Amino acid sequence: MGFDALATMEQIEATMEALKARGITAELVQAREEALARLRTPIPAGASLSTGASLTLKEIGFEELLVSGSHPWKNLKAEYLAQKDPARQALLRRQSTLADYYLGSVHAVSQTGQLVIASMSGSQVAPYAYGALNVIWVVGAQKITPSLEEAIRRVREYVYPHEDKRMKELTGGKMGSMIGKLLIFEREAPFLNRKVTVIFVRQKIGD
Repeated sequence: MGFDALATMEQIEATMEALKARGITAELVQAREEALARLRTPIPAGASLSTGASLTLKEIGFEELLVSGSHPWKNLKAEYLAQKDPARQALLRRQSTLADYYLGSVHAVSQTGQLVIASMSGSQVAPYAYGALNVIWVVGAQKITPSLEEAIRRVREYVYPHEDKRMKELTGGKMGSMIGKLLIFEREAPFLNRKVTVIFVRQKIGD
C-alpha cells in the first residue's frame, strides 16, 4: 500500500478497533461533507476551541466555517491571530492550548493503533498530548499504515517533503518546513478524564 493509497474497509475497521483498545474513540464517515457535519455535533455552544495548522480541516471546510464566525463557539485561534502585540499574541497562543476542544489531524495512523504527528514549532503537540480536555482529529483513510515504523516513514518520506514544498511556495522560497517535534501517541490514560476522538474519512483528505 502506497502512502497516498486509501486503506481498505478491512484495514480501517482493524485500525478503529486498535484505537479503541488504546482509549481513543474512533468513528468513520464516507465523505468530507459528513466530516464537517460531524464536527458540529460534539462541541456545545459557548465552548472554547482552537485548531492546529491543518490542511485536512481546510479541505473539509471547517477552517472557512471558523473564519465566517457562523458558529456558537469561542474561537481562541482567531483571538490570538487578531492580536498585534507579539508578546501578547504569544501568550494567547499558549493559552489556546488549554481550549475545551482542540481540533486538527494527524500525519499517520498505524493499524496497531498508534498515531504520529509532526510539528515544526510543537504548538499543537501540547494540547494533543495533555492540555485540551477534548481532542478531535479528522483523518483521511490514506493515512493508515501497517505498522508504527511505516507510520513514521510516512511522516518523514511523504508528508514532510509535501509540507516543505508547500511552505516554500507560500513564502516565495524564503522559508521551508522542518520536523521540529514528533509525537507518537500510544494511548490515552483513563485517569486524565479527556476524550480523544478520531473521525476517519473514507476519502483522500490532507497529506
